[in-house]
Amino acid sequence: MVSPPAKTAHPSLSIPRTVWALGFVSLFMDVSSELVHSLLPVFLVTTLGASALTVGVIEGIAEATAMLVKVFSGAISDFIGRRKVLLLIGYGLAALSKPLFPLAHSVELVFSARFLDRIGKGIRGAPRDALIADVSPPEIRGACFGLRQSMDTVGAILGPLLAVVLMLWLGQIQLVLWFAVIPAVIAVALIVGGITEPVQVGDEHRFRSPIHWSVLRSFSSGYWWVVIIGGLFTLARFSEAFLILKAQRAGLSITWVPMVMVVMSLLYALSAYPAGWLSDRISRTTLLCVGMGLLILADLVLAYSNSVMTMMLGVALWGLHMGFSEGILATLIADTAPAHLKGTAFGLFNLVSGACLLIASVLAGWLWQASGSQSTFTAGAVLAAASLLLLLIRKRR
Repeated sequence: MVSPPAKTAHPSLSIPRTVWALGFVSLFMDVSSELVHSLLPVFLVTTLGASALTVGVIEGIAEATAMLVKVFSGAISDFIGRRKVLLLIGYGLAALSKPLFPLAHSVELVFSARFLDRIGKGIRGAPRDALIADVSPPEIRGACFGLRQSMDTVGAILGPLLAVVLMLWLGQIQLVLWFAVIPAVIAVALIVGGITEPVQVGDEHRFRSPIHWSVLRSFSSGYWWVVIIGGLFTLARFSEAFLILKAQRAGLSITWVPMVMVVMSLLYALSAYPAGWLSDRISRTTLLCVGMGLLILADLVLAYSNSVMTMMLGVALWGLHMGFSEGILATLIADTAPAHLKGTAFGLFNLVSGACLLIASVLAGWLWQASGSQSTFTAGAVLAAASLLLLLIRKRR
C-alpha cells in the first residue's frame, strides 16, 4: 500500500471551485436519491410483497451495474479528455429515473428504475472522481475528496429527513416519492452552469480498453493492492437496504424508518472530511484500518441488537466506518494511479468493487431469508475482519 512519505499542513492552499461545485451537485442528487432509497426497501417488502432475497438481488444487480459502467466511463473520459459531458449524461439519467419510482406498481418496474438510476451513477462516478483528481493540488487531495464526500453525505441526511416530514404530512409512500424529482433537476442544472474543467493540451488522446493487458500492466503493485483489499472490504459491505429492513424488524414504523439513513449519513458526513484531512497528515492505511474496525463493531452490534437504541448504535458505527473508508480508498487510488489513467484506474477499482457488492448483497439476502438478520450481519463482521487482517499484513510488509 502506498502513502506519501511525509505529510505536512498546507494552510495557504484552498479547495478549488470545481470541487465545491461537484460537492453541491452530489448534495442535491443525494437528497433525491436517498429520499427514494430510505423508503424503497420497505415499499418493496410491504407494498409489493418482495422477499429479502429479492431486495438483495435488486440492490446487488443495480449497484454492480453502476460499478461495471464506471470502468468504461473512466476509460472514455481519459480518451476524450473531457469529464463534464459524462457527468451531464450520468446525472441526467439519474434524474430521468426518479419519476418511475412513484409510478411503479410491480417489482419489475422498480428494478427497471433502479437499473436506469445506477447506469447514470456508473457513467458519472469515475469521471467525477478523476475530475477531482485533475483539479486538486496533491498536498490537499485527501481534503478535496473528503469535502466532496461530506457534501454528498449532507444530501444523504436531508433526503431521509425530507422523507420523514413528507410521510408525516402525506402518509403515502408513492406520493412522497414524487418530491425526489425536484432536487435531481437542480443537480443537473448545477452541472450545466457551475462545473468547469481544466483544458487538456499536448498529447493526443488514444482510446485504451480498460481490460487490455498493456493497460493493466501500466498500474503499479501498490494500485493493485488497493483494488484487492478494497474488493474484499466491499464483500463485507452489503446494501444499506438491509439496515432499513433491520430497523423495520426492530419496531420502527414506515414513517420513521428513514431515520436510519439520517443517523448513518450524519455520522458519515461528520467523519468524512476530518478523515480526509487527517489522511493528508498521517498514514492513509492507518485510517483505513480504523474504518474496517468500525465496520466489524457495527456488524456485531446489529447482529445482536434487540432494541431500537442498540440498532441505531450499530447504524451510527456503520456511518462512521464509511467516513473512514470511502474517501480514503478513493484517495489511495488517486495516489497510486498513473496521471494519464486516473479515470481508468477509478473505473477498474469500481468494477472489482461492483462484482464484490453484487455477491455481498445476494449473499446477505439469502442469509437473511434462510437464517435471519443475525447471520447476515455476523457474516459481514467475519469478512470485514478478513479484509482488516490482509491490510495489516500488507502494511507491515
